[in-house]
Parts: sequence; structure tokens; C-alpha cells
Amino acid sequence: MSILPSGANSSGTITFLFTDIEGSTKRWEHHPAQMKSAVERHDAILRGAIEANGGFVFRTEGDAFRAAFDTALPALLAAVQAQSALETEPWAQEIAPLRVRIALHTGAIEARDGDYVGPSLNRMARLLAVANGGQTLLSLPTEQLVRDNLPSGVTLRDMGEHRLKDLQRPERIFQLVAPGLPADFPPLKTIDVRPNNLPLLRGALVGRAKLLDSISNVIMRGDVGILTLTGPAGIGKTRVSLQVAADLLEHFADGVFFVPLDPVNDAGLVAFTIARTFQVPEGGGRPLLEILEDYLRDKQLLLVLDNFEQVLDAGSVVSRLVAAAPDLKVLITSRSRLHVRGEREFPVPALSLPKPGQLPTPEGITQYEAVRLFMERAVAVKPDFEINNENAPVVAEICARLDGLPLAIELAAARIKLLPPKAMLVRLKHRLSLLVGGERDLPARQQTLRGAIDWSYNLLSEEEQMLFRRLSVAVGGYTLEAAEAVCSGGEQVDVLNGLESLLDKSLLRQEEQEDGESRFSMLETIREYALERLADSVEVVTVSRSHAEFFLALAQEAAPQLYRSRQLEWLDRLELEHDNLCAALGWSLQHEEVQTALGFAVSLSHFWWVHGYLTEGRNWLEEVCRLSAAKGNQTKEYAKALYGLAVLCRNLGDLSCMAANSEESARISRQIGDEQSLAWALALLAVSQHMQGEAVAARATAEESVSLFSKLGNDEWGRANALLRFSIVLNSQRQHDLARSNLQESLEIFRGIGDRWGMAQALNFMGDMARMQDDYGQAERLYEESLQLYRQMGIKRDIPASLHNLGHVALAAGDCSRAWEFFTESLLLHRELGNRHGVAECLAGLAGVAGRLEQHARAARLFAAAEASATGHIITWPMWAAEIADYDRNLSEARAGLDEQNWQRAWAEGAAMDMERAIEYALGRASDYE
Repeated sequence: MSILPSGANSSGTITFLFTDIEGSTKRWEHHPAQMKSAVERHDAILRGAIEANGGFVFRTEGDAFRAAFDTALPALLAAVQAQSALETEPWAQEIAPLRVRIALHTGAIEARDGDYVGPSLNRMARLLAVANGGQTLLSLPTEQLVRDNLPSGVTLRDMGEHRLKDLQRPERIFQLVAPGLPADFPPLKTIDVRPNNLPLLRGALVGRAKLLDSISNVIMRGDVGILTLTGPAGIGKTRVSLQVAADLLEHFADGVFFVPLDPVNDAGLVAFTIARTFQVPEGGGRPLLEILEDYLRDKQLLLVLDNFEQVLDAGSVVSRLVAAAPDLKVLITSRSRLHVRGEREFPVPALSLPKPGQLPTPEGITQYEAVRLFMERAVAVKPDFEINNENAPVVAEICARLDGLPLAIELAAARIKLLPPKAMLVRLKHRLSLLVGGERDLPARQQTLRGAIDWSYNLLSEEEQMLFRRLSVAVGGYTLEAAEAVCSGGEQVDVLNGLESLLDKSLLRQEEQEDGESRFSMLETIREYALERLADSVEVVTVSRSHAEFFLALAQEAAPQLYRSRQLEWLDRLELEHDNLCAALGWSLQHEEVQTALGFAVSLSHFWWVHGYLTEGRNWLEEVCRLSAAKGNQTKEYAKALYGLAVLCRNLGDLSCMAANSEESARISRQIGDEQSLAWALALLAVSQHMQGEAVAARATAEESVSLFSKLGNDEWGRANALLRFSIVLNSQRQHDLARSNLQESLEIFRGIGDRWGMAQALNFMGDMARMQDDYGQAERLYEESLQLYRQMGIKRDIPASLHNLGHVALAAGDCSRAWEFFTESLLLHRELGNRHGVAECLAGLAGVAGRLEQHARAARLFAAAEASATGHIITWPMWAAEIADYDRNLSEARAGLDEQNWQRAWAEGAAMDMERAIEYALGRASDYE
């Protein structure tokens, strides 16, 4: 794309010229050949006129041109030149005359990525839409800029004030009159030309273009008489319905009429309210509904009924009117569908949001409707507000926390003068208290988000209110089974029918899972309201305990399955319910329900390990163990919780935590005579002792662990795991044959019970053994097989280890490019998981790549940064035997390429880097050196 006019990469004032051909669609359908050559000529005329007058065509859409000019007068001259040439062009008879609409508007605008964004473009499109073919219209700002410098013979005709279809303030419009051009046209296609009572609104509707088109297409279908827009409080149903009505105005000869029903509490008054809108009198002893049917019978009319949820019993009134009047269309907004014959439901979605973790640039983020609405409403109260690198992720998070609800976003943006985005995000923990202060002339329910939800809650029956409150205890939604178990309670509640009713009233969302089962959830803003209601009720403790008991039972059912052939299925199920599980665990800790908390800790520790919730899992386990210790709990469950904590500490590189907790777990297990828990603790303690250089103790501990599992004979997974860990100890003591034998036995057990994770672990360690013996071909095959299993299971924690190992294989083969890719992917994953040990190993691997490429100073910096990131000197930095061999070889190779003075200087520079700085340097993003 070419360079835009001046101000292209900043905010400024630009005059726009928009065009399109009137009736082009039908011409293309009936005369495609003639239209092809005609449009080519049309394009040449328009582009020539625009560019001859210093304009720039920044976008074309079909036969429509979008052009920008630095000043207004050249834009006017281009319009005159273009219309004159189009008027005298000898068009083919089949398509003549070819009439083009042109609109000119001047306004503030912002240029981004070779395009323009801003409200001025919305006004421009609306202005063009009201023009007739051959007609050129100007907005008042453009007229004011050109009226004193008009070319000879050119005048501007004042068309008066007209309401455009964006329902904002009336716009004063002017028509260009020039010699040789038509001057008389049909009335402008504005809201004023058809009967209507559409209200004047402040602020343009942001986004929603596709939604508006979809709704318009549905309601204009011949088989649709009643279309109900449904959605929760604050979703924007009313605003969307009004815009659809304005857009469709020209299609209804007898007009479009808006009937607000929020003041109406009696369904029997709906017919009266509609009749009053049309000024239809009562009388003659006839029922008013019959009189209204007769009035509408021959009308081609669109009727918008707003806020129907409180008068649902009047659905039959609407059904009768549509049956009596074949050209009547009724557009309804309601938090619940009417359930009448002929009704079509159209759920209104939230505004579009960036996906978590995929945040675009500050420029790109405004493509999302929620962010754009926040920005436009924020600018209205704080003109200097802008989206930048610092606040873009915060604004995106605010919009996400508000579920993309337009009302919530507008209320939040109105607070921007008082609360910058970061401060606002913190306060959104209590969003209902923050989101107040809407326009005072709005209905009370639209002035606060709590008021909007109150409106829906008060329309529920007592039983529905009870179910609504109880459902709020779930975090991340419910299955039907969970909802029935948790929400039935002591009082009999019909959960199935209640769920259906709450779905109908837009207070719940339903999503079908891959297995075909439905899952029910609330928007977080609605859930916060329901939680407040639950907290005020006497049932809060009972419901919370039911929730904890249900999800504890689920976790305990899942725990043994995580070591068997259905482990993927159960891991996925725990992942789906992770928020609920953590909420239940948090409740048990808060209320010091020690046994419940220990039950969660023991059941979930392996899941946290496998799915990479290392830091989160560690935090939970530390809290549980603290509570258990404070209560003097020396039980099997406590010993298992300590073991789970030690495992997570190991994978986070915290060896002191690993050692202390595995040792304490072994001590308690031995004290209470629990041999199975002791065998598990000893297997991990052996690895801890090995990593601390205690070779003799490590071997003895590992042998005791294997012996205990053999004696018990009822824990195949435990025995396989102990053999695997014993092989690590044996391999480091150069007893390779015995280590290989243990690994092979371990692998066979894992395969026998269908444990893919165990298989992947065994294969990975077998790859290490092959690598130590310089059999890199065999090592690569084993690592690849291990990686494939990890990826199948989605095990974030172990994927980077296999990638790192493959990096060393590639480096040994001299493929530095592939080695760099493996080490880099592994490095980023380790950083995401918070594994300093893994980060250090990857930095060392990338140092080896630099050395092989003869970038010796870079290699020295990365080796030093690796040791610094591991929070210790190489002597206390635990590495596997295969890792040590490669580390020593790569370090020697790099050091040999640099004299001592330069080596020490580079080493000091690397040692001074913190971990994040070292990662950026390793990835080539920091260029302080070389």
C-alpha cells in the first residue's frame, strides 16, 4: 500500500471522499459482461479525478472507492470532475445510466497500518448511504471549509438537518450543484423519510456490523414474522434492535416503530401500549386487540418491542398481530424467548475480545469491539486517553473481566478520569460496586450493572432464585450431574427444569462438550451478583460444602486412573474442572477442613505435576501441609501430601524443598508403618540424595524403595517408578547394564498398565543412556518417541525436557540451526513454567551452539548466565549425567577459542545478567554485546 496523505501515521483532520454505484448488484446479475467493462472505465475515471486533485485512494471495496485528501477543496474538485466525466460517459445501453453516489466529510481521524480508523468513517458511511445515484453530498464541516472558495458555477444547496441511520444527532447536509450535472433528486434516504418514532441516541454503535447484517437478513426472510433478540443484562439488545430498525427503515413503507415495555408490569397492558404508540383509539365496544389487528392488517411495518421479559404472558398478543398482518414484522428484545408459534430466537453475543495470551499490538487491539468501545467511551470523558504498549494488555484484561458486556464496559470507561487502567483492573475484583454512574437520563436499571441484573433476578420465581444463587458456587461451570448433586440441597429443587428456565432467561450459558454432554456456566459479572445473593442467604455453608464434597469425590475417583490406560481421559476431565477443584480446595482451607483439604492435595498432586501447574500446585500443597502440621496431623494423607510437594519442588528446581519434604514424608510413613507411602517417598529421596552428590546413600535408599514395592506386590506403577529412579542413580555410578535393565523393566510395566506418561519418562532416560555412550542415532529415536507421547498428553512440564535433549542430539550432528530451534522452544516453555533449572540447561545448550559457530565470547556469556540463572556455581548445579558430559565438552570447546582475558571479561558480563536478561540475549533480542 502506498503512503497515506500527510498525517498518515498519526491523528489529524482529513477530508474523505466515499463513492459507490447505485444498483450495481442487479446490473452485475443481469449484465455481467457489460458491467465488467463499465466498472473498469468507472474505476479509471474515479481514480484519475482523485489523484489529479491530490487525493489518495486508501481502500476499494467492490465498486466503492474510499479516498483521503489533506484539505477539503481538492476533494470537492475531484467530486465535480468525477461526476462530470461519469455523466458524459457513453455507457452501454443495457446498464445506462450508471449513477454514482459521492459523499464528502471532514473530521478527526487516526491512521494505523496503512488504513484509517475512527468515528468519522462511521459518519461518512452513513452520509453516503442516504444519497441518490448521481448525487454528491457534503457534511457541514466540509461545507464550512469550501463555501468561500467554490469554483465558478458551483453552488451548495442546503438540504436541512436530517437524521442518519446511526441514530445520533441530526446532521446538516448540503448537495453539490454544478453545471452539466443533475440537480433534482428524490428525497434523501434518511430516517425522516419514513414514519418512525426511533429515539435520538448519544454515541455511535461500536462494531456489531456483522451482527446487524445477520439480524437484518433473518428478519427480512419471508418465513420470519417474530424475531426475539435474547441475551443477559448489559449485552446491548436494545441498542442493537434500534440500529437494525434504522437500517431497515427504507424497506417498510408504513414505517418503523419502537415500543419500550420496561414501564409496563402487566401483560394485559401490552396491547394498549402498542395501540397508544400508533394512536389507535378504543371504542365501539370491540376488544382493543381486534381494533389493533384491523389497523395493522394492511400495513408494511416493523414493530420493535423492547424489554419483553417482564410481560411474557403477552406473547399471544404478538402472535395474533403477526397472524392478522402478513406484512408486519416484530423485532423483540427480551432476556427470555416468548415461546410462541412462529418465533425465531437470535442470541446477541458479547463484544469481540482478544484471546488470552494472544494479545496483538496496541494498534491491532482496537480491531476488537470491546476494546474499541472502551477506548471511545474513555476518550469521551478523558480526551487525551489512548491505547499504548503499557496499557493495552490491561485494557484487554479489563474488557475480558467484564465479559465483553457493552454496559459494563461503558460504565468502566466512564471511570477513567478517576482510575487509570491498572488501578481499575485491581478494583474489578468487586466489579458490581465499581460499575455505577451511568447517564442519569437512562432507566435506573441501566445506570449500574447491579441494577441491570437486579431487573432479571426479580423476575424469577423463588425456586429459580434459589437455584440461581446455588449455581454461583461453581467456578468455570457445571455438568448437569454436578449441578444436580450440588444444588438440590435439603429443599427439593427441580434442577433440570430450573436450568432450562435460567437458560431461557439468559442467566446461564450452555455449551456442548466433545463428548456430547452439556456444560452450564454464568458470565462472571452475573456470577458475582449471584454470589452476593448466596452470601446473604442461610444456605451458603451447606451449598459450599456440597460443592466441595462433590469435587473431592471426583478428584479421588480420578487419582488412581491417572496411572492407567484411561489417564488421558481423566487428565482432560480434571483440566476441565480445575477451577472448581481449586475453589473447593480453597473453601476447605478457609474453613480448616483438614481431611477434605488433604484429600484434594493427595488426589490432585500428580495432575498438577503432569499438566504443568507446578507453582500453583506447590502453593496449594504448602498451604495444606501447613494446616495439617498445625493440627498435629501425622497421617498417611499428610505424608502423601508432603511427597507431592517434594515432586513439584523438584521440577521447579528447588532441591532443598525437594529434599526436606521427601525426607519428612519418609519419616512419617516409617513412623506410622505405612510401607507403601514409605516406598514412594524413598524413591524420590534417592533422587534427591543423588542430585546432592550422596551416591552411597542414594543407592541404599533406592534399593530399599524397590524392595518395598516388590514386597507389597500391589502397586505396579509405584514399582515401575522406583525402578526408573533407581536407574538414574545406577547410571550416574556407571553401572550402565543394571541401569538399562531397570529402565527396560520399568518401561514394560508402564506399557502393561497403559501409562503413557511413564513410558515417555522411561524412553527419555533410555535416550540419556544412549547419548552418554555417543549413540546419538538411538538417542534421537528414543527422545522423539518420548516427545510424541508427551505431546499427545499435553504435558507441558515434560515437553521442554525432550526438546532440550533433542537439541543436544542435533548439536552433536553439527546441525546448529536445528539445535538452536530445539533449545529455544524448550527455553520458552521452561520460562513459562518457572523452571529455573530448565532455563539454565537451555542457556547452556545455546552456549554450545554459539561455541560451535565460533561465537566464543557469546558462548562464554551464555555459560555464565546459565550458572547464574541456576542460582549457584556449577558444583552445586545438579545435572543429569548425560547433561554433564555435553556441558563439559561444549564448555571446553568454547573456551579453547578465546584467550583468558577476553574469556573472563565475557564471563563476567554473562554472570551479571539476571535470568530474563539472559533469555533475551540468548534469543538474540538483546544486542549490548558484539
